[in-house]
Amino acid sequence: MMAVWDKKVLWGFVFLLAGAVGQSVNYPAPVCAVTGSTVTLLCTFTPLRSVVQDGREVSTEIFRVVWCQNHQICQGSTPSVFDSSSQNNNPRYKYLGDKKGNCTLQITDVQKKDEATLRFRMEADDSRAHFTGPPGVNVTVSDGTRMQIKSSRGDRELRSGETVTLYCTALCTFHQLEVTWFRDGHALSESGPALHLNPLTAGDSGNYTCGLKMNVSSLSLPYSLKVEEKEKEEEDEDGKLPQTAGVVIGVLLALLALIVVLCFIRRRRAAAADKHQRAVGGEVEQKHPDAIYSNVLPPAEQEGRRRPQEPSQAVEDVSYVSVHFKHNNQARPAVEAEDAVIYSSVASRG
Repeated sequence: MMAVWDKKVLWGFVFLLAGAVGQSVNYPAPVCAVTGSTVTLLCTFTPLRSVVQDGREVSTEIFRVVWCQNHQICQGSTPSVFDSSSQNNNPRYKYLGDKKGNCTLQITDVQKKDEATLRFRMEADDSRAHFTGPPGVNVTVSDGTRMQIKSSRGDRELRSGETVTLYCTALCTFHQLEVTWFRDGHALSESGPALHLNPLTAGDSGNYTCGLKMNVSSLSLPYSLKVEEKEKEEEDEDGKLPQTAGVVIGVLLALLALIVVLCFIRRRRAAAADKHQRAVGGEVEQKHPDAIYSNVLPPAEQEGRRRPQEPSQAVEDVSYVSVHFKHNNQARPAVEAEDAVIYSSVASRG
C-alpha cells in the first residue's frame, strides 16, 4: 500500500513539474507610449494541459485570465486592469486574446497613470494549473517626445523627377496620433507619419519639420532637403532621344514606300513592253512581201472550172496554201516584188 502511494506521489510530482515547466507567458519588449496614443502589447501563453488525479491524468481548462499592475502574482484582491470574470473593467484596456493561448492587451488613450509593469495570470479549473508569468512588460508614458525625421533616401540632395518619402518617427509609440508636417514653417496638408514627395521639383526644397498635432513640444529638428533641376544638356538629350527615334522611323517608312512605288512602276513598264512586243510580232507575220498563194484542186475539179459553176460551190472547192519565203533586208525593185508573187491553182474533181 505504501509503495502504491509513493508511486502516486512520484507521478504527481513529475506531472506537476512538467506542467510548471510547460507553462509560460511571452511578453513584448518594454514599451514607450506618448500620452493620448494607443499601444498594443502582443502576448502569448502556454497553459498546463492536464494534472494527475487519483493516479490518472486529467485534462485542465482555463476559465479566467487577468492583467494586473505592479504585482508578482496577481491573485486575491490584487487590483487588475482587466479581469475576464469582472464586469467593471477599465474601457481603455481591451483584451484582444482568448483562453487558449493569446493574451494580447491593448491600451487606448494612454495616460501617465498607465506607466507600470503589467503581468498576465491564467487560472484553470484545477488550482495546480494556475500560473502568473514573469517577468511582465514595462510600459512607460511620455508627456511629450521630440519627433525625428528619417528619409527613404540616404542623401539630402536630390534631383527633380526623383522620389523620396520622409518619415516622422519617435522613440515612443504614437499610434493613432495625428502628425503635422511643415516646410519652412508653413503647414502642409499631409497628416500621416509618412510624407511622400513624387515627383520632386525645385519647389520641394526647404527645411522640413514634423510633430504631434496635440503636442507642440514634440516638433522635430529641421530636416534640410535640396532638389536640383536637371542640367540643360541632360534635358536636351532627353528631348532629342525621342525626336531622333521619330526621324529614324520616318526615314525607314519613306524608304519602304519608295521601294513599293519603284516595284509597281517596274512591273507596269514590263507589262507594257511585253504587250508592245506581242503587237509588233503580229504585224510582221501579216506583212511578209514574198508569198506564193496556190489553189490546189483535184483533177476532176480542174475540168469543172472550164464550165460554169455556181459561185458558192466554187468557193467551197477552193483551198489556199500560203508559203512564206524570208529574204535579206536588201532593197529590191517594186517590179521584182510584184513578180515574186505567183498565183497557181490546181483543180481536181471529186
